[in-house]
Amino acid sequence: MTDLDLCYMPASEALRQFKAKTLSPVELMQATIDRAAATKQSINCFTFEHFEEAMELAKKTEAKYAKGARTGALEGLPIGIKDESYIKGKPTSHGSLLTKDAIGGHTSTMNERIIRAGGIVHARTATPEFSCAGYTWSKRWGVTRNPWNPDFTPGGSSGGAAASLASGTSSIATGSDIGGSIRIPASACGLVGFKPPYGRNPDEPPFNLDFYCHTGPLARNVRDAILLQNVMAGPSPLDIATLRPKLRLPLDYKPIKGWKIALSMDLGSFEVDAEVRRNTLAACDVFRSLGATVEEVDLGWGNEVLKAAMAYLEHLFGASLSQLLEEHGDDMTTYARQFAEDGQKSKASDFVGTLEVAAQMYQTLGPLLEKYDVLICPTNAIPAVPAEFDQTRDTVEISGRRVNPSLGWVMTTPFNMMSRCPVLSIQSGRAASGVPTGIQIIGRTYCDADVFRAALAYETAQGQWYANAGTRPSL
Repeated sequence: MTDLDLCYMPASEALRQFKAKTLSPVELMQATIDRAAATKQSINCFTFEHFEEAMELAKKTEAKYAKGARTGALEGLPIGIKDESYIKGKPTSHGSLLTKDAIGGHTSTMNERIIRAGGIVHARTATPEFSCAGYTWSKRWGVTRNPWNPDFTPGGSSGGAAASLASGTSSIATGSDIGGSIRIPASACGLVGFKPPYGRNPDEPPFNLDFYCHTGPLARNVRDAILLQNVMAGPSPLDIATLRPKLRLPLDYKPIKGWKIALSMDLGSFEVDAEVRRNTLAACDVFRSLGATVEEVDLGWGNEVLKAAMAYLEHLFGASLSQLLEEHGDDMTTYARQFAEDGQKSKASDFVGTLEVAAQMYQTLGPLLEKYDVLICPTNAIPAVPAEFDQTRDTVEISGRRVNPSLGWVMTTPFNMMSRCPVLSIQSGRAASGVPTGIQIIGRTYCDADVFRAALAYETAQGQWYANAGTRPSL
């Protein structure tokens, strides 16, 4: 096995080999660090690197496995942590010049759980400034690029996490999702990304109280996503929104033969690229080959959905950033500043209107999911925008139609509005550019296992990406 094979080894397989003593956590960590050095200039997926400390922790973990000591669910795995949550004593930048090198005074609950489970935080993964864009570049850290084609973005805001996984520089990684920030990069980088139902995983205040906001896992395969999700999930005394009891997902599921699957190609209003359509239809054929029926449905949604989502995000997220404008506006990125300025204009009546739209949306989605086991649709309406895309300056056209440059090219945000529905993004194919495409699998409220059951059946049928050199980016 080459060092590159080690870097792309599934997390669950690495754990198995650690326990069997056929692989050392030190070997995996060294291969991962070497790979990070080799891809740093071309991909730029990390902000802060903690490689020396990670190697020391890997040596201690190696000793635990050698003695047959008790080990955690993630013991010895190199895990990329998004540079927006906190680890006590370590810096968090939020991708911004404004934070300088602010040192965490506490460890965020999900990071504490990962560290207690034996995960080794070898690096922090890049984000756009304050995680407020669907691509990943900032004044602080520069441009993060897609390992499948560096001309394109890996997505955002968890773009560094996705680029790290796709380039083999983390075993698994964390993300957060307020408008698609886990699923957008999962699609653009050919990964599995899970947006859990609101409250399933703990988050930081005050956005733990924002029902659009979720934390979740990114991984190269479905079982690895389950592995991390089972560590992240569960009630926290520090987050009143978290759900009781803790849900633990199984790693194996029954077949989906006989399932009824609903398909919406455009969610009623999105323009969808021809390559994305083609790959989505091919994914439908995989589900049919598994004995499921796939039927196209009309959700009755229209242009009001994206307008409402944008208004909601501007009212809460944008308004929170607007407090920075007077003193720090010149140091902010163009996209963060525009978001903050739009937030200043938002009115309470606009916010109430967004809740009315969300309620109307569920009047069709809820009954539909009683008839069908899951709903599927594309994740991104195009494979990806360019790596240096700027929504304040650039435009997006799909099939000759100009769309909203912020969220009009992704199909994720409607399911932040439907936040109690679990949503998983998985690969559907690749475009001519080499950039992957994805589909979202949407389940009934709080029925997390259903989307994983569908995704695992699909992945088993189509084969895992990253399993060999022919199915990895050629960096």
